[in-house]
Amino acid sequence: MSKLLSAEQMRGIEAAAIDSGRVTGLELMERAGTGVVAAIAAAWPERARAPGRAVVICGPGNNGGDGFVVARLLKAQGWHVQVHLFGHPDKLPPDARANCDRWMEADVIHPFEEAPRRAEAADLFVDALFGTGLARPLEGDLLDWVRACREDPEMAARTVAVDMPSGLCSDSGRMLAPESETVVAGLTVSFHAEKLGHRLALGPARCGRVVVADIGLDHTEDAVQVQLAGRPAPDVLAKCPRDHKYDHGHALVLTGGAGATGAARLAARAALRIGAGLVTLGVPPAAQLEVAAQVTAIMLRRVADADGLTEVLEDPRFNALCLGPGLGPERARALVPVVLGAARPGLCAGASTGEVPGQARDGKRGAVLDADALTAFAEDPDALFALTHGTQAVLTPHAGEFGRLFPDIAERLSAAPEGGPAYSKVDAARAAADRAGCVVLFKGPDTVVAAPGGRCAVNSAHYDRSAPWLATAGAGDVLSGLIAGLMARGLTPMTAATTGSWLHVEAALHGGAGLIAEDLPEILPRVLSGLEAGP
Repeated sequence: MSKLLSAEQMRGIEAAAIDSGRVTGLELMERAGTGVVAAIAAAWPERARAPGRAVVICGPGNNGGDGFVVARLLKAQGWHVQVHLFGHPDKLPPDARANCDRWMEADVIHPFEEAPRRAEAADLFVDALFGTGLARPLEGDLLDWVRACREDPEMAARTVAVDMPSGLCSDSGRMLAPESETVVAGLTVSFHAEKLGHRLALGPARCGRVVVADIGLDHTEDAVQVQLAGRPAPDVLAKCPRDHKYDHGHALVLTGGAGATGAARLAARAALRIGAGLVTLGVPPAAQLEVAAQVTAIMLRRVADADGLTEVLEDPRFNALCLGPGLGPERARALVPVVLGAARPGLCAGASTGEVPGQARDGKRGAVLDADALTAFAEDPDALFALTHGTQAVLTPHAGEFGRLFPDIAERLSAAPEGGPAYSKVDAARAAADRAGCVVLFKGPDTVVAAPGGRCAVNSAHYDRSAPWLATAGAGDVLSGLIAGLMARGLTPMTAATTGSWLHVEAALHGGAGLIAEDLPEILPRVLSGLEAGP
């Protein structure tokens, strides 16, 4: 998986390279500008053959310095280039000023106020205003220019943003004021790695397409960097010829009452398709006939109440549980404490003896809580967190459920920022995971998976992985089943949640338009075969 960086982390990486003497700031600026020009040529090859008119808007910091390099290199390739500076040359940082001076040796700088606002003015627009350095909302003439440009879709399609579309917070993908606006780009060129804002909130809608330019920096490891969820290694999900079904675990999915078992059946089907050795539905008496008529390879056990579930869980081979989809709030309140007791270290009878293949390891069972298992505790979230803390649980709230469980965190996420960097969905998920004491998967096109202590991953359904077909009833139930099935197979809660969310999107991409939730488990064999075949 690749990394997503904050602006501060990127500055630290650049500073470390400069301080070590391996590179100078001017050299990094030259590499950045070269990377942008190469990305322009790749995106518009016809313009590389027949250069046209380019307008470069430079800002008051080092992003503006990158813009001067871009302008100089485009001019050398035959483009007719017009440069506008927001600010004054005398106030530019040293490296940016040096590149400004190089430009002024060959051409003039125009005031920002004269910058064109319509597509007819040029064949290419380069936004080098702020990049990752924005810390306050756009205002005045700058805001007026951005708004005018945004109203022209043709201009947006011809705009290249240097590192980040101006007006967008690079750490959160948010605007820094509700009355503000952002540049809309057809292409965004990031340096060294993508930034968080390229994948969160408004970022994907404003960035167009993101290309990462290598500027020769070391890929330093940082424990708090955010992973971008990616293709799992084939061996993570492979099965060996000598394996027994119990080597891949036994998942128990709890259903609701009669007429409300469909969501749990979707989850169970997904758990089985992802490779759990066995999957059983725990069903109340009134729904047994209904479920029995619908399942074949999935098994059925009667689970009338908390006592019945306790009895079922005496079998240590049940090593992952899923509950919430269609469960009903009353049944959820009764069963969640039993499930989370079984998910807590040391409370799984016989699970540390090593006598039964595939049993809960080290006395721990995985548990996925979704839908009604979360909503049942909306009036008293702390009661839920007292149960989840220190367990092998994964909570999978969508935005509404997140707001009910973590109202203060959700309020901070939705509040208008007072400056940058703005509070992000990554910040919110990390805070929620620390409070709940377990993994939290905060759903959305920009799904964020966080574990207590800060480990975090983003599963981005954007750009070439945009999967709008997942906006269909039951898709979230399938995701819960995928995670439960992966935990049954031995993946940790964090890895299961991250891998499951990536496979969820991948299945939707294979399905395409017309997809419904029932399709997702049936598409998984194709997805898994593709993993075995390699990229």
